[in-house]
Amino acid sequence: MSGLLTGYGSSDDESPSIAAGPSTVPTNGGRLPQADLDDEEDDDKLEEEARKDAFGLSTSNGQQTGSSSKKSSTAAVQSAPEVLKEDPNGASLAIITRPTDKVVNVNLTYEDMMRPVAGPVDPFNQRKNKGMNTLSGHVEEQSMDNYSFAMAQRTFDVHGYALNPSIHSGESQPIVGSLNQAHQNGYQSIDTIRPSRSQRKEMKRKRGGKGDTGVVDGDDAYLGPWAEWAGDKEVDPVVEEEAEEWREEKRRRDEAQQVAKEKMKIARDEKSIFHGKDLHDYAGRTYMHIPTDTDVKLNPSDGAPPPNAYLPERCIHTWTGHNKGVSAIRLFPRSGHLLLSASMDTKVKLWDVYHEGNCLRTFLGHSQAVKDVSFNNSGTQFLSASYDRHIKLWDTETGQCLQAFTNGKVANVVKFNPDYDKQHIFLAGMQDKKIIQYDLRMKEIVQTYDQHLGPVNTITFVDENRRFVTTSDDKTIRGWDYDIPVVIKYIAEPYMHSMPAVTLHPSKKYFAGQSLDNQILIYSADGSFRQNKKKRFAGHTIAGYACAVGFSPDGKYVSSGTGNGDVVFWDWKNGKIQKRLKAHKEVVIDHAWLPNEHSKLVTASWDGLIKLWT
Repeated sequence: MSGLLTGYGSSDDESPSIAAGPSTVPTNGGRLPQADLDDEEDDDKLEEEARKDAFGLSTSNGQQTGSSSKKSSTAAVQSAPEVLKEDPNGASLAIITRPTDKVVNVNLTYEDMMRPVAGPVDPFNQRKNKGMNTLSGHVEEQSMDNYSFAMAQRTFDVHGYALNPSIHSGESQPIVGSLNQAHQNGYQSIDTIRPSRSQRKEMKRKRGGKGDTGVVDGDDAYLGPWAEWAGDKEVDPVVEEEAEEWREEKRRRDEAQQVAKEKMKIARDEKSIFHGKDLHDYAGRTYMHIPTDTDVKLNPSDGAPPPNAYLPERCIHTWTGHNKGVSAIRLFPRSGHLLLSASMDTKVKLWDVYHEGNCLRTFLGHSQAVKDVSFNNSGTQFLSASYDRHIKLWDTETGQCLQAFTNGKVANVVKFNPDYDKQHIFLAGMQDKKIIQYDLRMKEIVQTYDQHLGPVNTITFVDENRRFVTTSDDKTIRGWDYDIPVVIKYIAEPYMHSMPAVTLHPSKKYFAGQSLDNQILIYSADGSFRQNKKKRFAGHTIAGYACAVGFSPDGKYVSSGTGNGDVVFWDWKNGKIQKRLKAHKEVVIDHAWLPNEHSKLVTASWDGLIKLWT
């Protein structure tokens, strides 16, 4: 600032820089003229005082700061920046300032500062509609409390008008909506409208007459204080068009129900179709006879060790014949030369495994998808459970339906008692949370196990068939003594999930449960049903599907289908995945190892195909 005061004069007369006349204005680059050399000492004093008091604070109270020969001037405090009288940079650069400049060369006028911006349109400006603050128009912000807004909204909903919140004083349209309704109600809101006494009297309900005390029945019967209010029994008259539409709908439903009954009646006429040329061969044997012309001994002696298992690699045969997905497959006991399949197309088919691989017989008798099938110990009979709420017993050789049973509920699983002296008894896990024990000779339910809190999914016999284990959608495992409806073991943990598939290990010491959290858990089958936490098989995705668990005949491998069509194999000892086989396009719901082969596996999928792998 001192350089400014010594170099240039100010355009403000009250500036405290130098209290001098016109001769103090610099005109030759800031040097004083020769005429003022006589007053050099006085100027030095003034300059020194100006440095000490640049804003004239000390002289504002009327004190004199110069010599008696010089005229002193009183300076006021200025908040505006110092502005030069002349622009040393030229008029063309008057408004341009440099970062090092500490002086504004010119004072901009108010008109210049308020001048509108001129120039090209900003291409990055997102505000396309200058006159609107929304795409649909201009929204004004109004101040209104919640109560006023609620009253205005309710008045508009009930009477069809409301006060216009956007009006200004002097406008002629204070109402939005129906002006007639507003005029009738005196332009009042709903919180201030009060009905008149006559209106309240008309709206008040009236009780019917008490009647005659001497009449018991009829129109004039005595009602007393129990008389109904007038208008309570008024029923809107039925429009003839609506009545006709209702009658047409009822007629259509009755016809559909009748058609469904006819279909059910036809479906209950159980029958089977034999697809071969001759039921008997030259020696009078049917397909029930275990073939002896194969390289594999299909009827091993009791106690013979199972063959060593190897992982399959390729598909060697595909059975086609089901129109919809396959839900379950079962191999013929001991030999495995026949394959039974249950499908969602309401059919059960019997297939040949070791010769041509043809379909031998189709069993027809269910009206809805077949859920499960189960052979007895000899394979001469099998059970089928369907969503039509029926469980049927079939003769495997003749295809005849021997019995049909229903209790009005859907069976998820059926299982014969494995004991040879109890082949006339089977157990069924129902969707009504019960397990029924049915006697085929007595043709009635002889026992009911009712402890589960959800539909029963699996039944597995353990401990030499003296006990059995069940799993349910209630995420528990329960152990039972056979023929005693009391739970002897209850397994339920917070981390447990439902197990829709359970398989017994060939050694009969363990059973594996397919948990819906994408892992296979192992439990002991000796009666304690304790979980073996060292054995856990994971790495596959089955969540949402009841994919079956399988064991190789020698118990060396654990296998499971997946939801994306793969079959995964684990090593039983270390729990590591040994192989992942792409088998089908859709979920592999069931699979079975051939009992007398080294590496053959049958898979069934919801794509309707059944494949044999080796």
